Amino acid sequence: MFFIIGGVTPKTKRIDDQPVRCPDCGLAQAYRMRVDHWLHLFFIPVFPVKRGGAFLFCERCDKQVSRRGGGAPAFGAAAPPLCPSCGKELETDFRICPHCGQRLP
Repeated sequence: MFFIIGGVTPKTKRIDDQPVRCPDCGLAQAYRMRVDHWLHLFFIPVFPVKRGGAFLFCERCDKQVSRRGGGAPAFGAAAPPLCPSCGKELETDFRICPHCGQRLP
């Protein structure tokens, strides 16, 4: 009998080593981070499965922070696309809306 031990696990990666000012505490201890999902085989990361979106993480506040004022996404990123049928937020690689089932253009 043969068993394979593996799975998909998240790994947090620092994108930029240059700190920026945290909008909550005001100190330059916030870094751009990303959570990538990796396929592990026998506890060894083999290859990335999904690349996460960038976010701002403050090491002093020990939490994810975003820019204030209108709820704009951090780093000037574009707002997530919306389904033309139901109006809910989608990821950019979706072809069918998971909320209403409508095919996307």
